[in-house]
Amino acid sequence: MMLPSFRNILKCCMALAVIALASPVFAQQTAAPSAIAQPAVPAPAAAASTVDPVKTARAVVTPAIHDLSPWSMFKNADIVVQVVMLGLAFASIVTWTVGIAKTLELSMSATRLRRSLKRIAESRSLAEAQLALGNHDNVLSALLAAAMREGRISAGLSSDSGIKERAASSFAEIIRAEARRVRLGMGALATIGATSPFVGLFGTVWGIMNSFIGISKSQTTNLAVVAPGIAEALLATAIGLVAAIPAVIIYNHFSRVTKGYLELVGRASGAAGRLLSRDLDRTHGASHARAAE
Repeated sequence: MMLPSFRNILKCCMALAVIALASPVFAQQTAAPSAIAQPAVPAPAAAASTVDPVKTARAVVTPAIHDLSPWSMFKNADIVVQVVMLGLAFASIVTWTVGIAKTLELSMSATRLRRSLKRIAESRSLAEAQLALGNHDNVLSALLAAAMREGRISAGLSSDSGIKERAASSFAEIIRAEARRVRLGMGALATIGATSPFVGLFGTVWGIMNSFIGISKSQTTNLAVVAPGIAEALLATAIGLVAAIPAVIIYNHFSRVTKGYLELVGRASGAAGRLLSRDLDRTHGASHARAAE
């Protein structure tokens, strides 16, 4: 009896063991060690999707590089600033054009007048002086013609002083006309020299205002972002100074040259007056000689 009961007990124990092995709790406990025992195999990283965080940060932080050449700054400037720059550039062209033209005009006029004065230096009358000048058309020929005209119109009058006064009045008109001619363009130089810096300053103020508006919209104070707009604005002031400084220098130079030329014209007026006086004295001397006979 003991043997069967032992067999029954063994069968019962084996049945319990089979039931325990088949339960989910035992399955979890047995599966965990196997999962831990197996090493994790890392997935291969895709080379194409690799991103360097340092380079990405630099790309985000580094702003776009601006071309700060004068032409690029002009193209990127506001329309008002561009108009100011173009006006100042035109003023600079006018300055140099007037400077070159006045240099040639004054030098040629002064040279011709000096040669004419040398030609009439030995002349004894207005007629001889005109013959010596020939077809040279300058202020001296106009003065001689005015003197001869006044002498011809006033022929037969006894007052030499009246003739000389009228001739001097005609000389003064000719000198004033010559002064206006040689000073033509000087007013433009004076205006450009006086106003160009302020016009350039207006362009700068306008450009800086637009730069500040752009800064407020972009919400950044990075110097690399702010500097191009301010540089474009300051370019207007630079162009204004480029236009104004030569204009002032050229104006002062021509003021001295014009003064010297007008002094030369005064010498020509004096020469014409002396020739007229000789002709009057010669006429009165001849009349007195005839009266004495």
